[in-house]
Amino acid sequence: MKQHITHMVRERAKKYGAREVFRFRDKNMQYQPVSWENLIKEINRVALALDELGFGLVSNIGIFGNNSPQWLMADLAIMSVRGVTVPFFGNTSLQQVRYIVDETEMKLMFVGNEEQLEKAIWLTENTQTLETIVLLDPELNSPAKNCYHWNDFISKLDEKGADARLGKLIDAVEPDDLATIIYTSGTTGEPKGVMLGQDNFMFAFNNHDGRLNLDESDVSLCFLPLSHVFERTWSLYLLHVGATNVFLENPKEVIEVLPVVRPSLMCTVPRFFEKTYEGIQKEVGTWPNTKQKIFDWSIKTGHKSIEYKRKSKPLPFGLNLKLKLADKLVLQKLRKIFGDNVKSFPCSGAAIRPGLLRYFHAIGIFINFGYGATETTATVTCYKPDEYEFDSCGTVMPEVSIKFDENDEILVKGKSVFRGYYKKPDETTQVLSDGWYRTGDEGHLTPEGNLIMTDRLRDIIKTSGGKFVSPQKMELLIGQDDYVEQIIAIGDNRKFISALIVPAFDNLYKYAKGIGIETKDNLEIIEDDRILKFYQDRISKLQEELSPYERIVKYTLLHEPFSIENKALTTTLKIRRKVIELKYRDLIDGMYLG
Repeated sequence: MKQHITHMVRERAKKYGAREVFRFRDKNMQYQPVSWENLIKEINRVALALDELGFGLVSNIGIFGNNSPQWLMADLAIMSVRGVTVPFFGNTSLQQVRYIVDETEMKLMFVGNEEQLEKAIWLTENTQTLETIVLLDPELNSPAKNCYHWNDFISKLDEKGADARLGKLIDAVEPDDLATIIYTSGTTGEPKGVMLGQDNFMFAFNNHDGRLNLDESDVSLCFLPLSHVFERTWSLYLLHVGATNVFLENPKEVIEVLPVVRPSLMCTVPRFFEKTYEGIQKEVGTWPNTKQKIFDWSIKTGHKSIEYKRKSKPLPFGLNLKLKLADKLVLQKLRKIFGDNVKSFPCSGAAIRPGLLRYFHAIGIFINFGYGATETTATVTCYKPDEYEFDSCGTVMPEVSIKFDENDEILVKGKSVFRGYYKKPDETTQVLSDGWYRTGDEGHLTPEGNLIMTDRLRDIIKTSGGKFVSPQKMELLIGQDDYVEQIIAIGDNRKFISALIVPAFDNLYKYAKGIGIETKDNLEIIEDDRILKFYQDRISKLQEELSPYERIVKYTLLHEPFSIENKALTTTLKIRRKVIELKYRDLIDGMYLG
């Protein structure tokens, strides 16, 4: 029997029937369930409607919307007619969407909200191919003649012989059908479309079964964009295991809804834990001294316990008693921030400070940190549940191979590796050779088999004096400071390392008040000589153990953070180095004058 996503989801629907598969908030902000039988009914109707309009094998069909059940229904329906899903991040710029529409010769696009609809309508008038828009949100309407309302779209199909037509469509699907073209975030250069097949996903699902402990009782909160390979693969994997997925359209509300949804699992990125940690520390800072001491003792006790847990060793009797007390006093209350039902939080997408990992593990939150890429259908390595090393990205997944070239670049091989970049043979040849994918990342394996990812090779700084410096090392080191929110190290082909630093303003204002500075103006406070001296002392102290050529010699404090809105971060919260260096070119050049 053919094994592909299209077949898998229908087999699960037969098994689970009326059980809940999705949950979403309606316009009254009330959570509503979607059953397996209703899921498959919607998928089938959308698939038949697509077929009736002439879409099928290798038709590139866009999904431009925020997280919702309809997003995944459309995705699965597209695969059911052997089409190819081309996802867009919800806030993708008009020009980026146009580039992808033109390159893929897209004719139909599913659209989520009014802003995305406005862009899609413009594209139907200003591109050669895009003709049809389908509205994902059943509450959304459009006067445009080329737009289908979701309910109208699935009701226009010819019911006569529908079952027979659907059967033929499903029977025609092949395991190696191209499933999706996912365009990379474009931190440098123009976007590249990563081609992944249904077989890539199916391999990833089966591979994760051997590493993760999921079952049909699990509930996951879908808050990272479905347009990203991490959340998309995870959400499809949840269907594979029969778990429930709860959709959150606005990721900024994640902390508010966690105690309501109480997920056992949730895909995360390091920035989520950085912000949560900052929130906890800010709150603790307002407590009386005695209460703070109890908090610190409890966290310290948690830290001691995880050194046993990460090696699956039993806790000594005395430590076990202390942990139970610490849990009752503090730790279980902290876990309630996440809903108090957490089994594991898979985390990837960027480097994370080992100290931050230890902190949340000490609370009792198992962050399963891993390493992967769009080109590898996400996971290459992650923690084993019973043994892990905090300074690493975990061990290599089953049936995946990695090796390192003479520059310590990580190369990956396995059935999860992509087929190439869409319509970009030269770029494909540069990174794919004999099945090995060149990740562009530097790393090595420990004797225990844990992967250490040290840096992005393309980001390595080479000073004008010929010294090589890791920006990631610098950024993690300085970024751990309580008064630093964000940092980017600079210095390629320059005589020394400099940096742009965004202060942690909440903490900074508290310190400033204590030394008599009364202001709430970001720009004013970073220009105060006392604050500049304060940062100089802290940064100098943090860099004492570094070689002279590695140290940040000059830096500039910024009054606004790097964000998705100002284009400094990708939609997956990665730093856009080239964009930032261009945006702040005058400030950077000023640090090298004189």
